Amino acid sequence: MPSAAPALSAAHLLTPRMAALLERIARANRPGFDTMAPADARAAYMAAAEVLEPPRAPLPRVEALALPGAGGATLPARLYAPSHDALPVLLYLHGGGFTIGNLETHDSLCRQLALRSGAAVVALDYRLAPEHRFPTAVDDCWAALRELARPATGARLRLDTTRLAVGGDSAGGTLAAVCALLARDAGLALALQVLITPGTIAHADTPSHRRFAHGFLLEKHTVEWFFDQYIAVVDRTDWRFAPALAPDHEGVAPACIVVAECDPLVDECVAYGDILRAARVDVDLELYRGVTHDFIKMGRVLPEAAQAQQAIADALRKAFE
Repeated sequence: MPSAAPALSAAHLLTPRMAALLERIARANRPGFDTMAPADARAAYMAAAEVLEPPRAPLPRVEALALPGAGGATLPARLYAPSHDALPVLLYLHGGGFTIGNLETHDSLCRQLALRSGAAVVALDYRLAPEHRFPTAVDDCWAALRELARPATGARLRLDTTRLAVGGDSAGGTLAAVCALLARDAGLALALQVLITPGTIAHADTPSHRRFAHGFLLEKHTVEWFFDQYIAVVDRTDWRFAPALAPDHEGVAPACIVVAECDPLVDECVAYGDILRAARVDVDLELYRGVTHDFIKMGRVLPEAAQAQQAIADALRKAFE
């Protein structure tokens, strides 16, 4: 959480609602995640995660699942579906710097995506750092995606898993981008990759990381703490952490990329869209002006959240046609 008001040099970019929200957060003066033990950071994130979101939308199907992770692990998951039909599926990977977040913190968002898109959403509770460091999260998400692609799994869940997409926000967006590359390499056809403010580079060193380092919700020292929990510095040029560094992006699934203007990650998000386009991948990149990282989970306050959710839903409908 920000410890001070936004830097004056960039604060003028914020929408009035976003600026007012950041001011309220700054006045609350809550300790940053980087000052806490991981367990305490998870509890703090859990307590605040849905405060700015609309109430959880009722759906005909909300079911607890178990999916295989890496190394024989069994991972909790949750199915959201707006009907009992055999629907196409989005595997959703939550954000939280690979260190915090779970099924509960992203429940409202997953319900909105299912409701708006008409597709089923399966949210995965992949294992977190520092207890499970890189590449465990990657391996967990890839194992779950492969499982969803199996015909027997589609039949068991009463879903059309021949029409499959992967998506996520922040660190979950990174994991989704990596899974799309792994799927390409394995010959697993995906209809879409949904990348919401994803991290894509090895080091937080773009101009936007400097411009929005303090006071724009995602703090520089918090990013550093997340990275340190998850991965050793010597491993950060591995493309499974930094998908922009993959040797080849040709043939990956079409991408819907959601970007926030006042986000330290904005430069790398836009650059990743350019990398995909250069590899002849269809890209729909939506830039939301005047909002920060995590804005898509602030629908109670920011109209841009609902707009972004609907844009993703529209992209999913089109991809699943």
